Amino acid sequence: MNIYVASSWRNDYQPMVVNALKKAGHEVYDFKAPEWNNKGFHWSEIDGGWQSWDFERYIAALTHPLAESGFKSDMDALEWAEACVLVLPCGRSAHLELGWAIGQGKRTAILHNSARDTEPELMAKMVDGQFNSIGAIIRWLATDYKGPETN
Repeated sequence: MNIYVASSWRNDYQPMVVNALKKAGHEVYDFKAPEWNNKGFHWSEIDGGWQSWDFERYIAALTHPLAESGFKSDMDALEWAEACVLVLPCGRSAHLELGWAIGQGKRTAILHNSARDTEPELMAKMVDGQFNSIGAIIRWLATDYKGPETN
């Protein structure tokens, strides 16, 4: 199965999830290394002072060729994927990616990695499954889809 892993650059658990899914036989899009010898998109490639941008600079940066290329890479992968796994903790982009996948009718899951990742979130009811281990997600992906479930 083709899987899009949505998470954060700061999430140290994300590479382990990608590797476990690949080891289980899945094709996986890794935003941190979308292609061989590509380290993924970083705002700092556009401007080292990106964290101090005002609204106008941020909006302008979205049209920069590097931002356009990074967006295309991620969107092409979302379209290619049959499932999207959100790995907590993560930020806004990952949640937007998961929401897009839900809207497209793709299989979706949330991986909670610790007690601090289980803060109640009502809208998480939209996903097909919520799990607390990568093994549980791998088992779920191996089954025929039967609707929302948890572990």
